[in-house]
Amino acid sequence: DLGRSPRMQYHALSLARHGRDVALLGYLRDRPHGDVLRSGRIRLVPVWDVLYQAFCRFAVGPKLFQYVLKVIVQAIQLLYSMLKLEQPSYILLQNPPGLPGIAVAWAACLFWRSKLIIDWHNYGFTLMSLTHGRNHPLVQVAKWYEMLCGRLSDHNLCVTNAMKEDLWLNCNIRAVTLYDKPAAYFKETPLELQHHLFLKLAKDHEPFRAGITESVSWSGQSSAFTEVDEKSGEVTKASGRPALLISSTSWTEDEDFSVLLKALEGYEHAISEGAKLPSLVCVITGKGPLKDYYNGLIHQLHFKHIQICTPWLEAEDYPLLLGSADLGVCLHRSSSGLDLPMKVVDMFGCCLPVCAIHFECLHELVKHEENGLVFKDSNELAEQLKMLFLGFPSLEGKLQSFRENLRASKQPCWDESWDQTVLPLLGHRE
Repeated sequence: DLGRSPRMQYHALSLARHGRDVALLGYLRDRPHGDVLRSGRIRLVPVWDVLYQAFCRFAVGPKLFQYVLKVIVQAIQLLYSMLKLEQPSYILLQNPPGLPGIAVAWAACLFWRSKLIIDWHNYGFTLMSLTHGRNHPLVQVAKWYEMLCGRLSDHNLCVTNAMKEDLWLNCNIRAVTLYDKPAAYFKETPLELQHHLFLKLAKDHEPFRAGITESVSWSGQSSAFTEVDEKSGEVTKASGRPALLISSTSWTEDEDFSVLLKALEGYEHAISEGAKLPSLVCVITGKGPLKDYYNGLIHQLHFKHIQICTPWLEAEDYPLLLGSADLGVCLHRSSSGLDLPMKVVDMFGCCLPVCAIHFECLHELVKHEENGLVFKDSNELAEQLKMLFLGFPSLEGKLQSFRENLRASKQPCWDESWDQTVLPLLGHRE
């Protein structure tokens, strides 16, 4: 889905910046960022999934037969869409999903005599193993396919040094590490923009509204976090405001949101016992297959001091909300242990401190006690939330220290990293 593939959108924008014409091909279910839509060099090429959706709706027979047939249908759709394009010099493919994408892209490259570049975000077979288990025959076939077809590429990119080493040692694939970096629009949000965003969100989501009681309705002028001075017209932060906690997700098996919900129960219990902690508004953004399941769990909770909402944000609003939040939480457990969560990259671009769940190569991004905290379970996360928000909204303590460290750390932006890493692979303009 092009609208939910930020890294591929960044690739397209970087190519366009260097004078390349780009056909950005994929499902078009969610709108890409406005910069992509406004670019005169980027053309969106939607893969129409009517046939695939019809197949999913009316599929019959054993599950293995359905899966094989699904792959065939997707391969036909993808190949048809690709062969309708003008001859490209390069095909840059995101993996996963690599089945059937890698084989189809390789076949198209043979037809056009183009070069294939694979950008390894993770391994598809490890994602499949979350549902089926690592020893399932489908997972083993997918692993064999991914490792074999991955060697057909001319160049390879990956998201961590750990993945670079694994690709070489286990697959004999040479790759170059291109770390995810935030786009320029991921930055701290000015207070006035925060106010407009909160008022916009308050129209549909009650936790953003201010001054609601049984006898007083929301005025529509102030938010739970900001208000306007009647005399000067200046936007200020509301006194006694709640802390804004944000997490984003694709609602898939590699993120267990029950960990966050249990931690919030511990936070609520601490307030009920007299701890001087602020109320919380917890915003969990995103779409995905497990959203209804977790919304069901959320509705069973009866908090007095915590409000939770699960909106889907427009592409332009998401960075504004990150830049307005007080703390980010990441529950991404890498299925392979080799990729890093893009959501944390974006949060750091907004100088937003993060609590992230531990996995093997997380240290390449989150520095414990420097730009955030790493936790292993819900109890540890609950303790971290209580420690970070104690005395909120004071500008002292670790939460502010982490934010200052993020402001001070001057990391190369996406454009700089891309120019150093990817541009040399493309050679001269053709």
